[in-house]
Amino acid sequence: MKIGILGTRGIPNHHGGFEQFAEFFAVFLAEQGHETYVYNSSLHPYKKTEYKGVHIIHCTDPEDKLGTVGQFIYDLNCIKDSKKRNFDILLQLGYTSNSIWHRRLPNNAIIITNMDGLEWKRSKYKKPVRRFLKYAEKLAVKSSDYLIADSKGIQNYLQKKYKETSTYIPYGAVPFKLPEPEILDTFNLTPFKYNMLIARMEPENNIEVILDGIVHSDNNDPFIVVGKQDATKFGRYLVNKFKGNEQIRFVGGIYNLEDLNNLRYYSNLYFHGHSVGGTNPSLLEAMASQTLIIAHKNEFNSAILGRDALYFSSENDIVSILNQKKEKNHYENFVTNNMDKVEKLYSWSAINNAYLNFFKEVYGKT
Repeated sequence: MKIGILGTRGIPNHHGGFEQFAEFFAVFLAEQGHETYVYNSSLHPYKKTEYKGVHIIHCTDPEDKLGTVGQFIYDLNCIKDSKKRNFDILLQLGYTSNSIWHRRLPNNAIIITNMDGLEWKRSKYKKPVRRFLKYAEKLAVKSSDYLIADSKGIQNYLQKKYKETSTYIPYGAVPFKLPEPEILDTFNLTPFKYNMLIARMEPENNIEVILDGIVHSDNNDPFIVVGKQDATKFGRYLVNKFKGNEQIRFVGGIYNLEDLNNLRYYSNLYFHGHSVGGTNPSLLEAMASQTLIIAHKNEFNSAILGRDALYFSSENDIVSILNQKKEKNHYENFVTNNMDKVEKLYSWSAINNAYLNFFKEVYGKT
């Protein structure tokens, strides 16, 4: 098959979850002999036209000059290019800024859309933007030939809201089994004597709630915040609010998976505050890194973690967990159970094959 993937900043991953998936899946498709293309932003640092057998199509992205509007123009440029390629399948990852261009999608390709999370619920957006995102979601549902939901919660929502069936395929993760503590020296950390979180600097990820809990607890262990703090207004606000606290360290974005795995593995407590979306990639990676997870209590997180995590809903919950001196070695069953889930349910091999089998199924119907 000839397959195109759009909706990301591009590969190799320098941004987030969809980019990580696009990288793993596209390389897998190429290895399986399928002609595979990924659209890359012109702002992406990787400038070659091929990556591990995957064709890279660079499209103009003026986001650096126009802000959010630039994302819409970039997606339009990708979609316009896709009409020239005669793809058998075009996989859209998300819908936020490309669904308004749905009428320009190629007519001869099968359009499959991963519906991502409930974007209109994100608190970073003002009401007019949320209304637009609801509209964009509706356009994506109606203009796609097939829908993919990365969580049961999203699948149920699509059925209830739009009476549309979708195929459930979650994200994947790589089981981490060869820890190397050298990365800790970079941050002057001691194994199992620090806590951390990894997230985009957005309000719905409950970062401020977590950090307020850190400040008001009796726990003095270093707390590492991984994420591009200068990329958002909220990120800059957080840095300014906690700049006087030596315990809290903002270390910026880290995209080397081995470094992230080691930081998670050697942490005592790993906080996952995401409250909107489906199967969050960083949650699966945390499970695969054999860390003790303290997760925000919501249907998306609990559907994945079940009883194998500690949960919080408020700053007071964070304070309580920290003051009780919770330690990773007291919850080895949580850690082991989550690793088993990754190996059985969320391995990249299983996820890649689930996507490919679905592609073969729908392509066989044409």
